[in-house]
Amino acid sequence: MPCLFPNTQNFYLSMVKYEILAYICRNVFFTNMYLFFKRFFDIFFALIFLIVFSPFWIVVVLILALSDNHRVFYLQKRVGKDNKPFYLWKFATMLPHKETKGNGFLSVKHDDRVTPFGRYLRKTKLDEIPQLINILRGEMSFVGPRPLIYTWFKIYDPDVQKRIYISTPGLTGVGSLVFRNEETLLANCKGDTHKFYEDTILPYKGICEMWYLEHRNIFVDTKLLFLTAVMPFFPKNTDETKWFKGLPPKNF
Repeated sequence: MPCLFPNTQNFYLSMVKYEILAYICRNVFFTNMYLFFKRFFDIFFALIFLIVFSPFWIVVVLILALSDNHRVFYLQKRVGKDNKPFYLWKFATMLPHKETKGNGFLSVKHDDRVTPFGRYLRKTKLDEIPQLINILRGEMSFVGPRPLIYTWFKIYDPDVQKRIYISTPGLTGVGSLVFRNEETLLANCKGDTHKFYEDTILPYKGICEMWYLEHRNIFVDTKLLFLTAVMPFFPKNTDETKWFKGLPPKNF
């Protein structure tokens, strides 16, 4: 018996193709809009904060320049977007030529390589302010996976290495928030500090940053900025994972 509707199958196939194409276009559109507004936000607020913090900049620069070290800024090579290198800016907080001594690139609480004024800058996170320059240059964003040095980046699983910096690295992020007390964790480590970092902290950081890649949007970014601002006032709250649905709990 001949089919009464010979073109039905082709019609449904066309509809499926149309829906798939429409879905892709919507995703591309909203992704591009999100990235546009995120970049606009980065430039606008980086400029605002640079102006607002300019008196503080002058004071800090003078203190560091007049100190025994005479070092104001510390530039470190990090992994950037699409795994391309860039130099991350910070205020100098360590004694010169000590970055690779002791615990090496790991910094622990009460690290004797850190200067007294540098300890204050680190505690208040004000040593990170020069990264506003990185943000203006497009090398970083306010929110994103924290840029690592290549030594630690190479320890990530190959799949994480390929995907983690699809997003521009951030001044803050899920990994930064969950490990805001990283120096204390390392200082309280009973065994080998480097082994604890490589086997426990770094893999979970990778999980945090991959979670961000899967869930990033304007609402997640806003939540991360808000939590970054308020969490220092709640130092006893150590379970940051509850704010991110689907993120496995810390086991350390």
